[in-house]
Amino acid sequence: MIVTTVHIWVKEEHVDAFIKASIENHNNSILESGNMRFDILQHHDDPTQFTFYEAYETEAAAAAHKKTTHYLLWRATVADWMAQARKGVKHHVLAPKELRKW
Repeated sequence: MIVTTVHIWVKEEHVDAFIKASIENHNNSILESGNMRFDILQHHDDPTQFTFYEAYETEAAAAAHKKTTHYLLWRATVADWMAQARKGVKHHVLAPKELRKW
């Protein structure tokens, strides 16, 4: 399993549009083969900050996500809405290891 947290800073005037575009990306991403989770989180104390929690069964499935039409559309749509470059951090899953617990 591979989990990536993506930290995103959005310009205040684009927050609502960013949420709408990101939910559309979420709705398609959760249908991908190998996707286990695709959570969109908005920071409680700063509504312009977001964290995406993306879990895939394999590195290949995570890499395939970045080639999908819906991801490429999302990336192009939100590019100018970013207050700074987004930052992805890959994680190794230590627990739970069992797929049934996801």
